[in-house]
Amino acid sequence: MNPPAVVVKDLVKIYGRGSIGVDGISFTVESGEIYALIGPNGSGKTTTLRIIATLIKPTRGLVLVYGVNVVAEPLRVRSMISYLPEEAGAYRDLTGFDFVKFMLSLRFSGRRLEEAVEEAITIADLGNYLKKPIRTYSKGMKRILAVATVLASKPKLLILDEPTTGLDVEKSIYVRNLIKKYNKEYKITVLLSSHNMLEVEYLSHRVGMLYKGKLIAEGTPEQLKKSMNSSNLEEVFVKLKPSYDTIK
Repeated sequence: MNPPAVVVKDLVKIYGRGSIGVDGISFTVESGEIYALIGPNGSGKTTTLRIIATLIKPTRGLVLVYGVNVVAEPLRVRSMISYLPEEAGAYRDLTGFDFVKFMLSLRFSGRRLEEAVEEAITIADLGNYLKKPIRTYSKGMKRILAVATVLASKPKLLILDEPTTGLDVEKSIYVRNLIKKYNKEYKITVLLSSHNMLEVEYLSHRVGMLYKGKLIAEGTPEQLKKSMNSSNLEEVFVKLKPSYDTIK
């Protein structure tokens, strides 16, 4: 039996001057599922994703990726994941093609590298722009190039922070369908954050709602909507927030 893809237990992250990024959250992402973290700006979504991706260390708590401790063995964790930050940087002077090849060469070599590069190029569908420097790209073009690259890497765990930010409606739908396809066909576990509740409902098997660094609700989109007698996840959050503020 496969271990859970992600186990987060009593996770705390305190920044300078006592600023709390994450305040004792716990959740589990099962292997093969799409799990979404949602919440307003400053709720702890990106901090949580960055800790799981081994980019920052927690103040306290335990995080395991397929049973591997992210603090004790970050290199092992990185070999199993691909991470797409909300603002994915790119090497401005590289062409799109060279960027894809460079990024995928960190994971593959030989024939497997060639296949992955070709797959990313097909996904991005940028035509002759792939021969041009990335500094000439629009924000949406940079985003689709980055998304294509992480999908083509086919990790065990794909961590996506606002995957469709900067994309128009048509490209956003395209990316959502790709995420679903790669999850289903290649059994890639997906952990994502998004402000787009329609996107979350379409993609996610389960959702965790964060507010002020705490996990205030968790379940399938249907369970959450039913529990709060709401027609969508936005309504669920709006109804939960005042009750949590009252408790606080």
